[in-house]
Amino acid sequence: MSTRPAITVKPKGVGRLRAGHPWVYRSDVEGSAPAGLVRLADERGQGLGTALWSPHSEIRVRWLAPDGETVDAGWWRAKVAAAAARRTGIADTGHRVVHAEGDGLPSLVVDRFGDVVVAQLHTAGLEAERERVLAAIRDVLAPTGLLLRNDAPVRERERLPRETAIAFGAVPERAPYTEGQIVLEAAPWSGQKTGAFLDQRENHLLLGRLARGRCLDAFCYHGGFALQLAAGGATAVTAVDSSADALRVLEAVAARNALTGIRPVEANAFDWLRAAAEGRERYDVIVVDPPAFARDKASVRRALGGYKELNLRAMQLLSAGGHLFTASCSYHVHRGEFFAMLSDAAADSGRSLQLEAILGAASDHPELLSVPETGYLKAALLRAVD
Repeated sequence: MSTRPAITVKPKGVGRLRAGHPWVYRSDVEGSAPAGLVRLADERGQGLGTALWSPHSEIRVRWLAPDGETVDAGWWRAKVAAAAARRTGIADTGHRVVHAEGDGLPSLVVDRFGDVVVAQLHTAGLEAERERVLAAIRDVLAPTGLLLRNDAPVRERERLPRETAIAFGAVPERAPYTEGQIVLEAAPWSGQKTGAFLDQRENHLLLGRLARGRCLDAFCYHGGFALQLAAGGATAVTAVDSSADALRVLEAVAARNALTGIRPVEANAFDWLRAAAEGRERYDVIVVDPPAFARDKASVRRALGGYKELNLRAMQLLSAGGHLFTASCSYHVHRGEFFAMLSDAAADSGRSLQLEAILGAASDHPELLSVPETGYLKAALLRAVD
């Protein structure tokens, strides 16, 4: 019998687990344990498997494996290997290898940028398994360096220190990786997320295929969309962002790839779009990919107002027959709310718009139907009829 601490899961929590969701909340468990692995049982003593336990988190339990399956070093290695195998066939050397709950490894994120890997361990339960997790990443992926970007605010709620540190090897300030025919540069130590926005990888490539005429990339950051638009045949690309540092990276990567025709603009995207719409400018392809506006449920209404303002202006800027790609990475803004907002913006813009595709994160960011939190990114490709 397992010597791990035992945690009792109340009926509501048992229902969540049996419905395929790995989380059980504080109010739905009984018992206590130090951070790490625990065994779960229902109130009748029936085993429910092994889970990660975070004693200070609202989400106390993150389920890992059923009864009879031993969670040891070999288990972690096999799970990371299975996740990596699911990415077989991805030609881009920058991609996500482990997407937390989406790959059955709750609170673990692992991204590859060429020869180096960046990982995030978000919870106290997972932190207790750090050595086994890092050994599994090293054994399976064999990177030249592994950086821990354990600087997400969620770690504070877990009573864990926020840190960015080398686990082994060396990781440069700029890590080159490929996306289609372009060589990009991640910023593992200081960039957003783990150093780049890999979740938009397939959408970047899609917009490159659609590129034509005058194009606009609002909230461009390091230019994932702008670079593909320029490579795809746009005659001119305007790239707008409020960060001068981000725009400098964009310019350097454009030069590295011998891409011309990108005009970086340091500006507040809201103000810039409003002025461009008032000036009756027109663009054949527009990308609106802002940062998350809704950090919690209380901010959803305000966030939807911001999204509507952006999309209304972008719709007004579209040429007849032009494409608008628009996205939201705010988990708390649900798909239905996002598309209702787009409908309202279209009505107010006076334009007739077709919905050509409903899009989301790249396939290396798998979304589980039973775990909606894995599907935070929602996007639409629209075409102006008139």
